[in-house]
Amino acid sequence: MLSDDEFVDRFIAKSKERLETRRKVFTQELARVEISCLNGNAGLFVWMDLRMLLKDPSFEAEMELWKVIINEVKLNVSPGSSFHCLEPGWFRVCFANMDDNTMEVALSRIKAFMHQIKDQNRKGKVLAKKPCRQSSLKLSLS
Repeated sequence: MLSDDEFVDRFIAKSKERLETRRKVFTQELARVEISCLNGNAGLFVWMDLRMLLKDPSFEAEMELWKVIINEVKLNVSPGSSFHCLEPGWFRVCFANMDDNTMEVALSRIKAFMHQIKDQNRKGKVLAKKPCRQSSLKLSLS
């Protein structure tokens, strides 16, 4: 199968197309609930920016938020500190290993979580602060 150059070329092209589509859908849906992601030109995951949900800009607060996401929201994300990210609040989400249904479930959980936080903020229970500066993080695969 791998010796069939035509098959391999079609397989790689189709895989690239599927990954691009999945990344686009995933990041667009996150943007609908005001979660931004680092722009990338390729990959199997995105870095989503949840700094605005941290109680304070610390890696301890990042770990607290990660525990909420894992235990209450039921999403398998990785905190940036696990990858030596220099700024707390970035989380890695792998979208390549999800089928369409799993991606829909993950996105619906993220959206519900963000709506819950907004509702709590409206009721005076401020859980999150806006970051006071823009990140200088950049993603490059070259």
